Amino acid sequence: MAATVVARVRSHPIPRMYNDRLSVRAMVRAVTQSLAALETSIAEDASLRAIRAEIERRAREAADGDAAHDLGHLLRVALWTMRLGEADGVDPRLAIAAALLHDVVNVPKSSPDRTRASAMCAEVARELLPRHGFTPDEVELVSGAVLDHSYSRGATPRTPLGCALQDADRLEALGAIGLMRCISTGSRMSSRYFDDADPFAEARPLDDVRYSIDHFYTKLLGLPATMRTEAGRREAERRAAFLRAFLSELAHELGRPQGSLGSR
Repeated sequence: MAATVVARVRSHPIPRMYNDRLSVRAMVRAVTQSLAALETSIAEDASLRAIRAEIERRAREAADGDAAHDLGHLLRVALWTMRLGEADGVDPRLAIAAALLHDVVNVPKSSPDRTRASAMCAEVARELLPRHGFTPDEVELVSGAVLDHSYSRGATPRTPLGCALQDADRLEALGAIGLMRCISTGSRMSSRYFDDADPFAEARPLDDVRYSIDHFYTKLLGLPATMRTEAGRREAERRAAFLRAFLSELAHELGRPQGSLGSR
């Protein structure tokens, strides 16, 4: 994969300061700036191409229209897994494979099986990866990262790949993308945006099943503290600041203060 990434970077427009004397690590950094370059790298790797095809086949069969867990989500997680794993020498090819497979079994948030979702995805990874040329050690690394990534499972990743994947997936719950994913997931669960009478839970317990805004306080704003990588934590804090700004604007438009929740 390193050779593929190098070739992709050399054919993709990048800043003038990049040249043939760059290390592979620097070139990996360059290619992770572009989703288009990532997609081309996947297309040129037979194993990753086959995994992507399997993901797309399953999505067509499911036909559930879940925009929060579509191919775009998987590719963004792949980019950030590569970025966050770079400092620890995570193999870009394994980062992409883990990201593509981390939601291969999409269990609804409201399902009683939700805590088993990552285990089910890891089982599929163990089945698919050997078919497509991954070694036993690579299968163990990728499936272990997939197993440990889930917030619902509450596991601590055991490898740098696992840490990078977990952080990359959690970044998707923050910032502008996180805001859209939160609202779309809430709509699928028939949640209201907020409680009209008490939008910031001043006189009621938080309930993020009934109200999407409550999810900001029960989970999203606490995510930066759970990050395993330094770069992931910095990006999570930046994205959490966007969510706080949104909540402040919402409070202003509603004419209702956030109260004690505003300090989170």
